[in-house]
Amino acid sequence: MAEAIPLADGTLAALPGHIGTPTYDRSALRPGIVHIGLGNFHRAHQAWYLHRLFQKGLDHDWAIIGAGVRPADAVQRARLEAQDWLTTLLELDPAGGGAEVTGAMIGYVPIEEGNAPLIAQMSDPAIRIVSLTVTEGGYYIDPATGGFDAVHPDMQHDAAHPDTPRSAFGAMVAALAVRRAAGHGPFTGQSCDNLQGNGDILRQTVVSLARLSDPGLADWIDSNGAFPNSMVDCIVPATGPNELALVHALGVEDAAPVTHENFRQWVIEDSFCAGRPQWENVGATLTDDVHSYEAMKIRILNAGHQLLANAGEILGIETIAGCMAHPRIAAFFRKVQLEETAPHVTAVPGTTPQDYVALIERRFANPRIVDTTRRVAFDGSSRHTGFLLPTLRDALAAGTPVAGLALAEALWARMCEGTREDGSGIAANDPHWNRLTEAAQAARARPTAWLDQRQVYGDLADDPVFAPAFAAWLTALWSQGCEATIAQYLETGAAPTAG
Repeated sequence: MAEAIPLADGTLAALPGHIGTPTYDRSALRPGIVHIGLGNFHRAHQAWYLHRLFQKGLDHDWAIIGAGVRPADAVQRARLEAQDWLTTLLELDPAGGGAEVTGAMIGYVPIEEGNAPLIAQMSDPAIRIVSLTVTEGGYYIDPATGGFDAVHPDMQHDAAHPDTPRSAFGAMVAALAVRRAAGHGPFTGQSCDNLQGNGDILRQTVVSLARLSDPGLADWIDSNGAFPNSMVDCIVPATGPNELALVHALGVEDAAPVTHENFRQWVIEDSFCAGRPQWENVGATLTDDVHSYEAMKIRILNAGHQLLANAGEILGIETIAGCMAHPRIAAFFRKVQLEETAPHVTAVPGTTPQDYVALIERRFANPRIVDTTRRVAFDGSSRHTGFLLPTLRDALAAGTPVAGLALAEALWARMCEGTREDGSGIAANDPHWNRLTEAAQAARARPTAWLDQRQVYGDLADDPVFAPAFAAWLTALWSQGCEATIAQYLETGAAPTAG
């Protein structure tokens, strides 16, 4: 085939005809959103919804300015700048797929220590939304209380140096201070991370941080700002050599392409203080009841990822689709979801928890989505506490079965020991990996050593139902192996008994 064409505004017309391109005049777009944390998910999800709106001739004053606060973000910025901020999206589906170039992003704030360019951009009254994808563990939450972690070194720094913050939230507070002083209203803060009540958590972080240095500003933000809750959903793997080769084979030279499944969902609380794009015209759900949607997604999809990935890592299975192709792991996923999770999930319009489990099974089994177990297992210390443990607590309170959920925690502990069953090592895969590995190695002889991580388990470590079940499963994993232990759960639905 012909040489791939470098992606840029000036080459869009020369791209192969089967690749969709923007039909709008990108030079006429005006910024309305700053998005912090410009990874693959954002470009396949929120940016795609805006691109669709622009294709309809709507809301051309809501284009995206990308942003980041880590030095490493400068690498991504350089990649995207070289191709005029364009992204090639590749849909991967067993029934087919397609490719399109999206153009909703029109700039990217320079990365600088102290974040002056980011603060200046967010201070512009034309920016009416600041959205974020900074991972579940990035909101400075005290794991013991769920409140704001005011003693974290980043928060202490930003409180002491509000004009030169190091965090995204410190930059938001600084920009809001400038807007207030200039007589402008606040922007809406919009979290797009997988956290139940993500808008409420973002409000907590921003307002609490502001209160450390300027209580009056904190009150102004809390009274006048908006932080809508939302639920976001689309499986978006990381980009590696295979993805780069795939887009090249289609005739495009894109340094940062994104692959994704043929499914997207965005449920948004309709609470904005400075206007918003007409997302409902391109498939988003605007509602006053996000909680039920996000609870279903977090407890079934996100928690389900952990059910698969921890077992997959132990057995050396590289992808989530590979885990779903493993009969025992897939059966474990289904049994836990239907018998232990679904009873604690409320139906949403058009979908029961049981139907949603079946949908997630189909999506996870898609062999064209090369979503690695390593990516999905990353930051278990945030994902288990946020995705699995709330269901476990509800089940214990209701007196319903928890054996599979206890086994899920034992699988995580076994994985964090740092070796697979074939003897190969598992590389560090959590911000707290050293602590987790130390606890997991101690728990091989004394299972309660894992539960002694009170910042994760709190009073669950003392629960008379969960703690013995966890200990029995972890002992079985070390003595019998992963497959035999999962088989025991599938056969009995109960944890082994002592003796």
